[in-house]
Amino acid sequence: MRFTKDHEWVVLEGDVATVGITAYAAEQLGDVVFVETPEVGKTVKAGDGFAVVESVKAASDVYAPISGEVVETNAALGDAPDTVNAVPESGGWFAKLKVADKGEFEALMDRTAYEAYLGTL
Repeated sequence: MRFTKDHEWVVLEGDVATVGITAYAAEQLGDVVFVETPEVGKTVKAGDGFAVVESVKAASDVYAPISGEVVETNAALGDAPDTVNAVPESGGWFAKLKVADKGEFEALMDRTAYEAYLGTL
């Protein structure tokens, strides 16, 4: 699992990356009440806003941590957006991307670096 400074996580399996928000981000948002996932087939570049998460506190964009094509979205979030709070770094994933450049994944922070980054916030 790799992480961004915007609190997204990525797990890479072959050439498909699963993307979600971190436990820290879910905690900061509070109770998630709505999730808008990207459309299958959409091509995103690293840093593009590709999903929206709304909580009782605010609406926030979710940024693509790596470039690729959306090949699957987590449809279960439509009926159960609180899954993002319950299991943000597993079942609360937003989308799966067919990765355009695996080097982008390697450039992201590992958990140790991400936890060190959180210590600076």
